[in-house]
Amino acid sequence: MRNSRALLIIGVALFLALASVLVAAKWMSEQGVAGTRVAVASADIVQGSKLAEDSVQLAEWPAGSVPPGAITDLKLLENRIVRSDVARGEPILESKLAPPGTTGGLSAVVATGKRAMTVRVNDVVGVAGFALPGNYVDILVNLESTALDNGARQPSISKIVLERILVLAVAQESNRDDSKPRVVNAVTLELAPDQVEKLDLARSIGSLSLVLRNQVDPQPANTSGATRESVLGLPEAKPAPLAVAPAPVRPAAPAPARPRPAAPRNEGVLVIRGLDAAPQASN
Repeated sequence: MRNSRALLIIGVALFLALASVLVAAKWMSEQGVAGTRVAVASADIVQGSKLAEDSVQLAEWPAGSVPPGAITDLKLLENRIVRSDVARGEPILESKLAPPGTTGGLSAVVATGKRAMTVRVNDVVGVAGFALPGNYVDILVNLESTALDNGARQPSISKIVLERILVLAVAQESNRDDSKPRVVNAVTLELAPDQVEKLDLARSIGSLSLVLRNQVDPQPANTSGATRESVLGLPEAKPAPLAVAPAPVRPAAPAPARPRPAAPRNEGVLVIRGLDAAPQASN
């Protein structure tokens, strides 16, 4: 009797447990927790590299939190190039991939409409090696005093000419995982076409320096530049007035000759006889 009662209790408990599991599974399915298989990185992937079969795999991802642009078919990732570093376990998003057909290397990392330009730096210009790929820098140009064509002198000035420029690579490396400073002799920057022109002219007329800036600071500097007078607190030197050459004096045109009065015409001879005068025609 007691055994049958115990078995009944056990059976009821198992039934309730099974019903609880079924209800929980149904609730989880309704809440969108059912997994969706998305492509994730099975190893760390460096920007500019081509995706390999052993570096990508499909993994279960909550259906309600699948990030936009996630890839669900591994065939879509064949021969694709990543534009930024992807950590292990991170989903592969379309926004992190270069367009189909793009070859590997730094060209795949350059954003649409931008250009990559390399400038020579040293341990001082390169911010002691702290300007690493992924950082933003401002570019400063220093112009020495020069003589102008009119005899005046252009004062020396130091001015920020480009702001918030992305560092793509240092030397020949574009790995963004390393946070240790590296002193190199060249830095590759991502620039708009008009910024490329400015930088090319700036490095030909003066010396360049890189200024490391905060990653999330978008505020422009809006400075007028530093001159010798502003640094030393001296009054600003006024430019020498331009020497204006006197206008050449043109010789005055000679006055036109006055016409000479015509000689009076001899009409005849006046004959005076006493108190009477009468003209006499000339022969």
